[in-house]
Amino acid sequence: MIDWQTIDTVLLDMDGTLLDLHFDNYFWLTHLPLRYAEAHQISEEEANAFLMEHIRLYEGSLKWYCLDHWSELVKMDIPALKREIQHKIQLRPYAQDFLSTLRQLQKKLVLITNAHPKGLELKLDITAIDQWLDIVISSHDYQLPKEDIGFWHELQAQEQFDPKRTVFIDDTPRVLAKAAEYGIAHLVCINQPDSQKPPIRSEKYLDICHFDEIMPPIHTG
Repeated sequence: MIDWQTIDTVLLDMDGTLLDLHFDNYFWLTHLPLRYAEAHQISEEEANAFLMEHIRLYEGSLKWYCLDHWSELVKMDIPALKREIQHKIQLRPYAQDFLSTLRQLQKKLVLITNAHPKGLELKLDITAIDQWLDIVISSHDYQLPKEDIGFWHELQAQEQFDPKRTVFIDDTPRVLAKAAEYGIAHLVCINQPDSQKPPIRSEKYLDICHFDEIMPPIHTG
């Protein structure tokens, strides 16, 4: 487990970590194919095949996360389509309590997300999670995804954190692997990022389903 007395900085992913990944999975796998099929007068099967081809093509790259790229590709306003189902944007269990507790313990809280700034803005408007954070960073600010070691060098240059006294929490093992390569000492993997799907353990990092499993104690009196 984590000895929170030895931690100064907590790096947090957003989608699938602080927020339920169900919104994103539903958008890309259900809502967008449906709306794309309607707009271009093709079958849902054809729409799905086209979108999945491009999802696989760009997976893990900055382009994969870029809403401007997707808007251009499908000839539709992706941020506007996301707003159509914004009611599905939800905090994950215990996320608010976890952030609030870390604030009380005066840890530095840094959101690092691959989310495009337009998608990030929508989610912050809906959830207001930035009220608990010291800084919010999109990988698009650096023009490098978290899967690129260059992202971590850029983050260090900006924030000057001690990797040995830092916790990083994410739901994507390939991203955690890059953080490990950089030297982040404490790595936590969210095993159930989508509330509608069963948990999958990484078997490599500190595996948790919800934040109550690593909630720091608050000592009073």
